[in-house]
Amino acid sequence: MEILGFLIDKLFIMFLFMLIGVILFRKNIITEAGSESLANLLIHLILPCVIINGFLTERTSEKLYGFLVSLFASVLILSISILAARKCFFKNPIGHFAAAFSNPGFFGIPLIVSVLGTGSVFYVAPFIACLNILQWTYGVAVLKNEQIKINFNKIIRSPFTISFVIGIALFLSHIPIPDIFETVISTSAGLNTPIAMIVSGIYLAKANIRPMLTQIEFYSISIVRLLLIPAISLLLLWLIPNRFIDVKMSLFLAAACPVGSNVAVYAQLHNKNYIYAVQTVVLSTLLSMVTIPLWVIIIQYLW
Repeated sequence: MEILGFLIDKLFIMFLFMLIGVILFRKNIITEAGSESLANLLIHLILPCVIINGFLTERTSEKLYGFLVSLFASVLILSISILAARKCFFKNPIGHFAAAFSNPGFFGIPLIVSVLGTGSVFYVAPFIACLNILQWTYGVAVLKNEQIKINFNKIIRSPFTISFVIGIALFLSHIPIPDIFETVISTSAGLNTPIAMIVSGIYLAKANIRPMLTQIEFYSISIVRLLLIPAISLLLLWLIPNRFIDVKMSLFLAAACPVGSNVAVYAQLHNKNYIYAVQTVVLSTLLSMVTIPLWVIIIQYLW
């Protein structure tokens, strides 16, 4: 019940920010061009700061081993997620993207902090970094209906790879950074929730709610995102020893999150149907209020 109450609070906060986005757009305070600028701000500043901020923690051998386990498991979970989404939504690029990639930034981190404490955020940083790199490369190729190929130059130059490398370097070297820079990074990371949700609210202002609630395809995307992929992730994480319990639970909660709002951001940036994309985000977020507490009960019982 405590987790359910927490999720209801977070859901309410999310929709309040989305409502602000709706109002700002309908009052013409934020224009179409303005919403695209906010989307670019998310990708090039805020999300990289979220990644770097996750590495600003004390270095210990336990955390180093946990990080390596988390990195390997993150790659495996995301690979399986992509394969499952591709199998289910091969002819639906936005559905493919939406089902494959969760929302660990807004839902994952607050939920992990609530269940496991702030120290466990470190273990989800590799998941967030890998997810954003895959969205930037694989996800964009899917949306643009291009041949999926590995472009190492694009991967290396992506803001998420750069921030991931910076984060690892700071963690391994244990070089202290001035408080003023740490404050800038953490404050920028804190903008993730309001900016992402305001952008989603702008999208929602143009959306037709009725199709979202009546068309079966939206529920199909949510079923894959909220039930199928977490179930597969649970089986994979079962193989990890329980001495890494914080790693296992952190990654599972990240994998069980609803559709990430970035699907709408990337859809807009590449001139795709971002209204359809935001509908997948909204419905899966509503349904996750039921599925995530159930999953939490299950993993607490099993682990």
